[in-house]
Amino acid sequence: MTTELPSPPHSPPEPAPAAGVPLPLLGLRVVEFTHMVMGPTCGMVLGDLGAEVIKVEPIEGEATRRLLGAGAGFFPMFNRNKKSIGIDLRQPEGAALARRLAETADVVAENFKPGTLVKYGLDYASLSARQPRLIYVSHKGFLPGPYEHRTALDEVVQMMGGLAYMTGRPGDPLRAGTSVNDIMGGMFGAIGVLAALIERGITGRGMEVQSALFENNVFLVGQHMLQYAVTGKPAPPMPDRVSPWAVYDVFTVKDGEQIFLSAVSDAQWGVFCRVLGFDDLAANPELATNNQRVLQRATLIPTLRQRLATRSAQELAALFEQAGLPYAPIRRPEDLYDDPHLAATGGLAEITLPDGDKAGQSVRTALLPLTLQGHRLGVWRDPPVFGAHTRELLASLGLDDAEIERLRGAGVIAATSTSAP
Repeated sequence: MTTELPSPPHSPPEPAPAAGVPLPLLGLRVVEFTHMVMGPTCGMVLGDLGAEVIKVEPIEGEATRRLLGAGAGFFPMFNRNKKSIGIDLRQPEGAALARRLAETADVVAENFKPGTLVKYGLDYASLSARQPRLIYVSHKGFLPGPYEHRTALDEVVQMMGGLAYMTGRPGDPLRAGTSVNDIMGGMFGAIGVLAALIERGITGRGMEVQSALFENNVFLVGQHMLQYAVTGKPAPPMPDRVSPWAVYDVFTVKDGEQIFLSAVSDAQWGVFCRVLGFDDLAANPELATNNQRVLQRATLIPTLRQRLATRSAQELAALFEQAGLPYAPIRRPEDLYDDPHLAATGGLAEITLPDGDKAGQSVRTALLPLTLQGHRLGVWRDPPVFGAHTRELLASLGLDDAEIERLRGAGVIAATSTSAP
């Protein structure tokens, strides 16, 4: 079978890292056998930090590229700053090529079910026997133990790990509004890689790193576990919780708009009352301290709701901004494209979409939420077109054009007509 892919619909010159932006992992090679969100997030973090990240995809391309609905943003979000090579691991020649490529890596990342990569000789034991300096990071549903062979998804561990219980209303468990465990699990995988790199610099040897969805979820709800340990009382779901602060609520105001307003200290309460003209509340001795106000929430919050109902969200935002009080408009994700702070700070960066009806079009994506030496870490390689770097990478392993064409014709590899820059 011949696997010839069309040329990318849009092949602009590949952007170089911006001048002055620190890339501490420049020169590090990562080969990833990942899909969906968790593993790709780890590779994205390492790529944003400067590593050369090579995404090994199945011969038909990673299925995540073709997801619809809530999954449509997965591939372009978590696969920037990567190269793509298409290899059929099920064929012996393909598995051998993948092993050769992995042996050039400083880091191998994967997020398949336990044992999947063993049959291809791409597990940690097989690769590290030939390359003791290798760092191998696995992203699983569960760390080794009784649950390790279960099939896990973000939603599965949210349900069994207490997060869905804490997010929804009583009796109505609700998953969080983003792939929180997948994303954070990939981040913890990257943290483990960074620690292993430091250790390798000392000992000269690599190590295996594992991150898992379930344990990540347990870490997230750890504060509620400790709440129970400290108080002896189970933590109620967040919508039904006893707030530790008197004013920490979403208010429906003029024209049905909503805004979050807060006053979490006695000083903030004084400012809150002053800017809103609530002198009577400020003078009430039963509301003098935060704990007193918490005990009065049953009557205080309805009073505030009634008084604020005629104020506009814009007016309240201006008052709170000027006074330095915490507040927030209630926004949707798409609203963030017009956020003035993100525009001013470069929090969004242009990428070219590699797949689908909008392939070749430019959109903006969110960057890592950190700076190095005052610089945001940007996009220096667009999410790759499938197989765009196959020829380049195989040539770097010593394969000539004739051999690459033979492998392509046999369906062992997939490559675009011309290699990407």
